[in-house]
Amino acid sequence: MSTNKLRLGPLPKAESVKLTVPLPAELKQRLDRYAQLHSQAHGEPVDAVALIPHMLDAFISRDREFLKRSRKNGTLSAPPPPPSP
Repeated sequence: MSTNKLRLGPLPKAESVKLTVPLPAELKQRLDRYAQLHSQAHGEPVDAVALIPHMLDAFISRDREFLKRSRKNGTLSAPPPPPSP
């Protein structure tokens, strides 16, 4: 697998809020593996905890029904980021 084609690009710095979420053990293992590949692809060490908010943001930003309803209700606070290559 070529690691330069990961959907999640380099991570921006941002203000954060702590949230605790239970995950299935298998998902945690896959997140750890993704973090390892992401680190290799972008040359910076990163762990799964740092990736999760960006993955969730990317998922929500690409959910067409969520975006459509948010625009309709006037609750979309900012335009979604451009899609990653």
